[in-house]
Amino acid sequence: MTEKLQVLVVNTSTNETPKYATEHAAGMDVRANESGILKPLERKLFKTGLAIAIPVGYECQVRPRSGMAYKQGVTVLNAPGTIDADYRGDVGVILINLSDEEVKINKGDRIAQLVFVKVENTELVAVTELPETERGSGGFGHTGEK
Repeated sequence: MTEKLQVLVVNTSTNETPKYATEHAAGMDVRANESGILKPLERKLFKTGLAIAIPVGYECQVRPRSGMAYKQGVTVLNAPGTIDADYRGDVGVILINLSDEEVKINKGDRIAQLVFVKVENTELVAVTELPETERGSGGFGHTGEK
């Protein structure tokens, strides 16, 4: 059995503290701590009432819920959103309504997923040229695969 990453959480909402829905789930659902209406193409920040202390060397990614995106046309605007290890404020989720109908978000609705990911602290080193690769600078569909 692998050791679990421990993340401290302060939950000031009346919602249950997030947890994994199944044993092998990658993300845990996070709930809105406020209600609101999202008009078509409107974006809003929804607070969760959660503050977390992410260990150094990790980030928390805020990702869309696939069911919400498919059924309602609502997704996380800056997906994945990043919560840095030194942030201690309320976790907010920027939702956007991509449907042509208003969508009501109720307090307690599952609005996003939290996924904790290991990250490397990186230093960029300025050079005048990069080592060659077979791909080179080709991008955006350059391989011709369909």
